[in-house]
Amino acid sequence: MPMAPPPAFDTLTIADIARLADEDRLPPVERWHPDHCGPSDMRIARDGTWYHQGSPIGRPAMVRAFSRILRREPDGSYVLVTPVEKLDIDVEDAPFVAVELKAEGTGKDSQLAFRLNTGEIVTASAEHPLRFEEHADGPHPYVHVRGGLEALIARPVYYELAERALAGDHDPPGLWSGGSFFPIAP
Repeated sequence: MPMAPPPAFDTLTIADIARLADEDRLPPVERWHPDHCGPSDMRIARDGTWYHQGSPIGRPAMVRAFSRILRREPDGSYVLVTPVEKLDIDVEDAPFVAVELKAEGTGKDSQLAFRLNTGEIVTASAEHPLRFEEHADGPHPYVHVRGGLEALIARPVYYELAERALAGDHDPPGLWSGGSFFPIAP
């Protein structure tokens, strides 16, 4: 049975987003421990594009399906795992990209929700913290998705976050979401 496409993000409220996140049941990849089977011939580029044998995977439903069986190993590597096999997958930066922001409230009452390139929705909180790393090409902002998997926050979304942070009166500047404060400086 094909997976239903994700709902239009711009029509959702934060309450809708929380409900959808609660209803989204992921496979129990953390409980699957098959023998390692080798490479998958897949990689996830920094921009979130998934590739198989050097060619982009063009079907969003296929990418979404693979993203649901992705797991980060204790050594920091990434695998696609099912009950019967475990395959390595190369990830250039983070396996997901936060491509859209939905913000409600102000100050300590703020809620920041992100739609990922896979359609998954994550609301920043203590369970899904934001973090910022400084790199030679500028800041790299991330939001924790699940099980050690993160989403790189796309540059336009980062600018929206920076604008919100700079509009506040915190020193250092930062963002509130889900009752947690996240400074934007690394």
